[in-house]
Amino acid sequence: MTDRPQTAAADQEALALLDALEPGRQEVVADQISLAKRLRQPRTIISIVAPLVIIVLVIINVQAFDFQQLANAILSANPWLLLAAFLVYYLGFPLRGYRWSVLLAGAGARTRLRDATEILFISWQVNCLVPAKLGDVYRAYLVRANFGYSLSLTLGTVFIERVFDLFAIATLGLAAGYWSFRSDLPPTVQFIFAVGVALVVLLALGLFTLRNFGRRLIARLPTPHSVLELYDRFEAGVFSIDRRRVPLIGVLTVLIWSTEGARLFLVIEALGFTDVHLGISGAFFVALAASLLTAIPLTPAGLGVVEAGVVGILTLVYGVPFTEATAIALVDRAISVLSVVVLGSLVYVLSPLTKARGAPLQPAA
Repeated sequence: MTDRPQTAAADQEALALLDALEPGRQEVVADQISLAKRLRQPRTIISIVAPLVIIVLVIINVQAFDFQQLANAILSANPWLLLAAFLVYYLGFPLRGYRWSVLLAGAGARTRLRDATEILFISWQVNCLVPAKLGDVYRAYLVRANFGYSLSLTLGTVFIERVFDLFAIATLGLAAGYWSFRSDLPPTVQFIFAVGVALVVLLALGLFTLRNFGRRLIARLPTPHSVLELYDRFEAGVFSIDRRRVPLIGVLTVLIWSTEGARLFLVIEALGFTDVHLGISGAFFVALAASLLTAIPLTPAGLGVVEAGVVGILTLVYGVPFTEATAIALVDRAISVLSVVVLGSLVYVLSPLTKARGAPLQPAA
């Protein structure tokens, strides 16, 4: 799909709709997108502090909780297995970057694997600091600022990437849960299964509606022509994937989410609790069920929500004592969130991609 004659004007209006302005006003864009400014906003501070306060209050008020046991468990964890968990988790980022570069190439926006991975990793760092998945918007902005491809087109590739992720989380989670429990499914697991099935159905219906009726619905609304162009490029980003590439995208997605389950399994093994027996299938089920909670963008990286979900599943479904379950959740989140904040901040500061001054708009194939 090629851009229409009024592409530049439509892009400026799209950027305005997404808290960014036209490419010619980089100083205003930088101020709008500035991570430091976002972090100073009261709603961002509240979204980070409130879940932490709730977690602390819950831990304090649980009589069976043993702080000394928690500290001892974390400090005595096997460092080599923790390092393995860290490496397995970070293996997922080049896989994500490669998958996204394939989606971008399908939309006519070609980038190097290194650039796609770097931008994606920075966007994860932003998502760990600010709510509402603003890192995804920032990811599209960096592609627009560095390579000149339409912001709405790039957002379309991010959207379809998220759809692949949710499909994989739901289907792999169902498979792992079934393998872990066989036919003896606890009520909590049955509820999670129902949510997973409903999610897959809703995603399929949503894509069908977007593909067949999306533009007609937008066209019937009292919207300016530039918004229709914005939607056209977004839809092009969503559905421009080459069908021959779908199996590759599927395999990459399975590998990506396998790193999530493997990370949690290695964390559990590193802590070495004698009364915790999840196995690989159980670790995959817990990790993928927790990943579903990150789709709710109420707090940065699902802070508070995911920890509660992991502890809840471990205690209610697998009978893990509360202290051990909390240790597992905290160590796992230290790898998957805290390390991303620390390393992502270094990349954010050092990367030339975050200092882009804007690029001429590129036509997309």
